[in-house]
Amino acid sequence: MKLANETWYLLKKEILLEWRSKYAFNGVLLYVVSTVFVCYISLNLNPGFSNSSGYPIVWNVLFWIIMLFASVNAIAKSFLQESKSRLLYYYSIASPQAIILSKTIYNILLMALLSTLALVIYKVFFPNTIGDLLYYFLAVLIGSVSFSTVFTMISAIASKAGNNGTLMAILSFPVIIPVILVLIKLSKSAMDGVDRSFFYGNIGVLCAINAIVIATALLLFPYLWRD
Repeated sequence: MKLANETWYLLKKEILLEWRSKYAFNGVLLYVVSTVFVCYISLNLNPGFSNSSGYPIVWNVLFWIIMLFASVNAIAKSFLQESKSRLLYYYSIASPQAIILSKTIYNILLMALLSTLALVIYKVFFPNTIGDLLYYFLAVLIGSVSFSTVFTMISAIASKAGNNGTLMAILSFPVIIPVILVLIKLSKSAMDGVDRSFFYGNIGVLCAINAIVIATALLLFPYLWRD
């Protein structure tokens, strides 16, 4: 019960700070819109490409590339922007499990909102037929959860290594690549409108990865927090 209360109050603090500044939300939204617009101009230089057989594949892969880098920009600062004095204050009022959980839940909510807006903007600029829109949207939401859990944990590790952004990129690479591959496969199946029974295996893999990452973060973060 104490853990839930601490997590809830820390989560409200994160949401309140973001609501006042809107730094992460506006910054990442600007990145998504500008990137989609640049891609739109680039693809328009190749007339007829939107009618080719390779367009749906490029459409899907390009969307996840945009979301990957948007996630890095939004979540990488979870711990990297925290000052030592603020972290010391957190250490005195809350448990490390509550801190990592609140950061993770906040990043999940932020990325779910940004991913939804990004999908809408992306479809406006790049019209494309999606066979099963509901399951494609579900894949986007699961992808938001996966990006949030992975990058939050890696951001926590990097913050204890001198706020090294390069270290974060190196550590996240072997974890995020399998997630990206499964997400592309899952979303491509939704685009093709295949039977929904084929989705369950990929959804189960992503849920298992998320569960492992969250469990690992809860186990390891208290030891990182002591340093």
